[in-house]
Amino acid sequence: MSALKLLTGIGLEETTARSALENPTLLSALIAIIQEAGVDSGCDKHIGKLLYTVAARYINGDRPQHLSTVLSYIASGKMRSHQLEAALEYITAARRKSINLTKFEKACGIGKSMPVEDVKAAVDTVINRNKEKLLAERYAAFKMSSLVAQVRELQPHADHRDVKAALDGQLYELLGEKTGDAHKSRKANKARVPEQLPEEDLDPFSSFPSPLDNTGPHVDVELSDGTVFRPSNSREKLEKHLSATGGAVVTRFPPEPNGYSHLGHGKAMGMNFGFACGANGKCYLRLDDTNPEGESDEFTANIQDMVQWLGWKPFKVTYCSDYFEELYEKAVELIKRGYAYVDHQTPAEVKEYREKLLESPWRNRPIDESLELFEKMRAGAVPEGQATLRMKQDMKSNNGNMLDLVAYRIKFASHPRTKDKWCIYPTYDYSHCIVDSLENITHSLCTLEFETRRVSYYWLLDKLDMYLPYVWEYGRLNVSNNLLSKRKLKYLVDKQMVDGWDDPRLLTLAGLRRRGVPPNAINNFCRALGRTRSDNLISTDLVDHFVREELNKTAPRTMVVFQPLKVTIINFEGHEQDQVVEAKRFPDANSPTYKIPFTKTIYIERTDFREHDSKDYYGLSKGKSVLLRYAFPITCVDYICVDGEVVELLATYDPLKAIKPKGVIHWVPEAAPGTKELTVEVRLFGKLFKSEDPRLHSNWLEDFNPQSKEVINDAVALHCLKDVKCGDCFQFERKGYFVVDRDSSSRKTVFNRIVALKSSFRG
Repeated sequence: MSALKLLTGIGLEETTARSALENPTLLSALIAIIQEAGVDSGCDKHIGKLLYTVAARYINGDRPQHLSTVLSYIASGKMRSHQLEAALEYITAARRKSINLTKFEKACGIGKSMPVEDVKAAVDTVINRNKEKLLAERYAAFKMSSLVAQVRELQPHADHRDVKAALDGQLYELLGEKTGDAHKSRKANKARVPEQLPEEDLDPFSSFPSPLDNTGPHVDVELSDGTVFRPSNSREKLEKHLSATGGAVVTRFPPEPNGYSHLGHGKAMGMNFGFACGANGKCYLRLDDTNPEGESDEFTANIQDMVQWLGWKPFKVTYCSDYFEELYEKAVELIKRGYAYVDHQTPAEVKEYREKLLESPWRNRPIDESLELFEKMRAGAVPEGQATLRMKQDMKSNNGNMLDLVAYRIKFASHPRTKDKWCIYPTYDYSHCIVDSLENITHSLCTLEFETRRVSYYWLLDKLDMYLPYVWEYGRLNVSNNLLSKRKLKYLVDKQMVDGWDDPRLLTLAGLRRRGVPPNAINNFCRALGRTRSDNLISTDLVDHFVREELNKTAPRTMVVFQPLKVTIINFEGHEQDQVVEAKRFPDANSPTYKIPFTKTIYIERTDFREHDSKDYYGLSKGKSVLLRYAFPITCVDYICVDGEVVELLATYDPLKAIKPKGVIHWVPEAAPGTKELTVEVRLFGKLFKSEDPRLHSNWLEDFNPQSKEVINDAVALHCLKDVKCGDCFQFERKGYFVVDRDSSSRKTVFNRIVALKSSFRG
């Protein structure tokens, strides 16, 4: 059986299958997974999609020991997509331990039968929550998947068929039959965006608890000793919190200043600032500066600049380092309460002991001894790498984030803000939740890779008897033919494979700004993604769509010829030298216009002429006519070659416009007597990586596209572009949208292509 037939046989779309064929590493992993699952002869599309997800996850071979168990559940049809992530997390945490299938199924929700009455009650809650909007907009108010997702927030293990049936029934009871208007509205919305958006069009914000009701419980987890961990805010803690906030929603955007902000941070800003704005609340910009070695003032400045550029206004700008003293005091308190200890294991020993679920030899040392050593660590009396402060959590837990995480490490490095005041620095796992509580954050929103940290987040706050914010995770943004990893972006920058952090090929926000992308386009794109927990790969075409939508309203039209070919109009008379034509700045009827001289010599694109004509070609050829944009029809009567290359066309023009050619081309007139043509540099940017998803390559650098930048040095432009300034955007007709780059000088203007046009010219 061919590989293509094998992949389509498990229900993969042919385009997905062919993409896998082009990636040998993914193909090998996927075939192995299919064979191990025993579905070589084919399976349901749903099963195939889950197997593909597993293969992509473990493409580099670092698979958990119990993956075969998950594959057997998938192949039997017992596991649904929303259960897979929980299953993979469970077996990853289990490591080499044997797993109890009953506990495994309970954790994943497999085989859990939800009473129909409970499903109907959840549906009733969702319908009532959205009743006002449903009555106003009827069936056009929500996609069904949005309502299903809200029900799943309440009953995550409910059967999809029961949810769908209950929703259909209650919607019919509330709204009656669907009307044509509803279908028309939905159809119009689909037509507006060319790419399919994520399957879940989820609005989880409406299901978040009010700050006034944030009591919990926040998690419900069985610990290894059999006790159930169900932390919640006491009424006393909640009242103290509310007295500080006045009951307002308080969120935070907490980037680490170890690189430039990228498009994923744009989405995170939209989540955190957007939720706070929508609730008339406040959002902090908090710089998570706990690692002095990788941070710099340059990165901090970029983050603040990008927040402002996207239009967000922080309630306050804070730094984790603002709280270093409080964090230290909390660590001392944690030691005194018996929940932290100073450890001397090396990183390799910590890794080995965690894998074997063994306690450190120093775990149960006396509290006074840990207090004394921790004070010495702060004083700089302990060498770097000789000690850490670890939290005393649950060393038998299935969750790796409960295996005595490091709270403090020694780093003799100068901090950008605190300089040499500290030589011990808190980790993210220790500081993040504490600072959330200190800043009275009501809703802590982060990406899905932090979901397994939720238990340790609440464990630490619970042990310190601090206020518990509500935590929710959303899907990380991934964009085709790109990477959104600061570590990998930094590698490209450091190795000079790109032209700095603001290279227009990168999806850093600085790179997007330099490429000419308007901030509104980024915000609109992020809003269109929805508030979903899905980990999707979004096509760059969708990003481009929102960029075009914005620029089409704001970028004036002009004409630039990239590869000029001289055309001499032989019937152009001398008395016509002052002839001009009017061109539109924008496509609408009331657009302002500008004047272009029509001259005896003009320049057209070399690609708009062919020596050999064909029926499907609408450009120039000998004996053939085209319409010059905004001007007259011209007919090529001959051409001149030098050394086999066409260097000039001879043409006639029709001043009466009696000829009606099918093709329309752009052009540029010759310069006025005594002046030179305006030549400009044009930079065209392609896809930074050759494959759709470079994350799936075992060596992502091999997928880098060295041909992703093309420079055209001597394009000819209209003279109206002579006095442009950096940041000015234009539509070059038939070519795309372009922006003036900061590399421009008095000698030459440089234009970056922002995005190509949708091609309407058939030449």
